[in-house]
Amino acid sequence: MKVAVAQALLNSHSYAKYRTIVSELLAQGKVSGHQQSEDLIHYTELNEARMNRLDKKMVIAEDNIQKLLQLKKQYTWLVLSEGWCGDAAQLLPIMNKMAAFSQHIDLKIVFRDEHELLMNQFLTNGNKAIPKLIVLDNTTEKVLGNWGARPKGATQLIKSYKQQYGVIDETAKKELQLWYLHDKGISTQNEIVELMLHCEQLNLQIK
Repeated sequence: MKVAVAQALLNSHSYAKYRTIVSELLAQGKVSGHQQSEDLIHYTELNEARMNRLDKKMVIAEDNIQKLLQLKKQYTWLVLSEGWCGDAAQLLPIMNKMAAFSQHIDLKIVFRDEHELLMNQFLTNGNKAIPKLIVLDNTTEKVLGNWGARPKGATQLIKSYKQQYGVIDETAKKELQLWYLHDKGISTQNEIVELMLHCEQLNLQIK
């Protein structure tokens, strides 16, 4: 785990740099990750528009801001992502805005397919689901917790859809995007803040 984390931190990007890399690849008719296809290019284009909108309009709730400002220890949010991932497009802008409110959080993003060793440590039901947020203590680089790949409500929506129809199709993806639109990022904020308060409690107990 320590080696995988260290390698990822060495190859990590700021949110702005991550956005730039994805945009530059798209301009070349490419996407991030090992696979290339017209569908992935299409998804990445949609995600660029979503992230631009969320960067401008996403609001962090005041009570969540206050809780983030109460953090005392220093943390890194190490996030596994890819430019074509629809969930990442909805969630990374939230993480970025949350981290910006706290001097105790440093957001770093790595591409999943370039860090298989790390990804394999944080599978979701055996799958390489992203985005995956890993909370590290800055001093020790110890993993204190993780979150993702979706907030609970979105996870339940997809689970129920798959149980009913047996497949995750374009309709399911549209319903998921509508869920994100109506939720306005509140569930994600609340769940990540809850995780951080738990990590802070763990961290303060470590001698």
